[in-house]
Amino acid sequence: MRTRTWLAPLSIALTFLAACEKAPESQTQAADDDGRRVVLYTSCDDYLLRDMIAAFEKQTGIDVLEVGDTEATKTVGLYTRLVDEKDAPRADVWWSNEPFYTVRLAEQGVLEPYESASGEQSFAAGWPGAFRASDGTWYGFAQRARVIAYDTRKLSPEDVPTTLRDLAEPDWKGRVGMARPLFGTTVGHVAALVYYWGEEPTRQWLQAMENQGLRLYDGNSSVVRAIAAGEIEVGLTDSDDVWAAQAEGMPIGLVYESSEIEGALSPDSVMPMMSFGAIVIPNSVGVVSGAPHPTEARALVDFLISEASERLIMTSDSRNVPVRESASRELFVLHPEARILPAANVNLEGVAGSIETARRLVQDVFGG
Repeated sequence: MRTRTWLAPLSIALTFLAACEKAPESQTQAADDDGRRVVLYTSCDDYLLRDMIAAFEKQTGIDVLEVGDTEATKTVGLYTRLVDEKDAPRADVWWSNEPFYTVRLAEQGVLEPYESASGEQSFAAGWPGAFRASDGTWYGFAQRARVIAYDTRKLSPEDVPTTLRDLAEPDWKGRVGMARPLFGTTVGHVAALVYYWGEEPTRQWLQAMENQGLRLYDGNSSVVRAIAAGEIEVGLTDSDDVWAAQAEGMPIGLVYESSEIEGALSPDSVMPMMSFGAIVIPNSVGVVSGAPHPTEARALVDFLISEASERLIMTSDSRNVPVRESASRELFVLHPEARILPAANVNLEGVAGSIETARRLVQDVFGG
């Protein structure tokens, strides 16, 4: 039977956090007595997990214990927990809805190399290199994008800026919002700017946004709700948050960032403040080093990167784009707006290396 544990918010007494930390160990032991179990640490949204985990449990007979995170902290709480547990791991699998903290976990030895035979064989030349760790510790799959969302009651697509540079112009003063960029995809977005623009141009852009009255929110879904409520007209968020908002009837549209780059994308080819397209953000998954249930862990990774799994995700409200072209073509027939154009397939490991610089810049400009 599927069980879920949530990390306690920081405002809740530490005793609750301690109790939460004990849950995987005790519940895992109970499962070992009764049947096969895998412990999954995940930052993914519950509506995605529900069908995915049910399908995995039905297919394999392996029970899944999920330990999740809140949107306010996204992956950072679980990242810290995995690092703290490195010498005595409780988790078997790490599944994140973004790749940047996964890269950092791999660099700290929290994830172990694993080659999925079924996953590799599903591509003629093996898993695409852009979505595979250089050290073999994680896989990327089921992509979404950073986008510019807007209020369809007030703006048409032609009215919406498609470069970050234009969002900092006086015409948009007080009209723009984003999630506080210290966690998840938002800090990844700023880290991409650091990696491709450089530290000082990124600071200048952040300061310009602050000077123009940028509104900061607790998470990406809060940004689209703020647009729907009329608090702002435009917001930086993720594509899946826009699709989910539309499914709820919210007056939200999106545009993808434009590209002013010709040729290969690299720090040498991108001038400061130059737009380089919509940042593509895959889900990522890896086996925890020293996982208590290694066989079950590998089975879960095999399942998550399977074509069946990608199809389950793409047919959800998230409309995540499969890595497999045959499946993605089917998605684009149903939802042509889900095609990420122009897509900036950034160097995920390079961007991850700029996370701490990005966090420092954000704190310097916006405060803690």
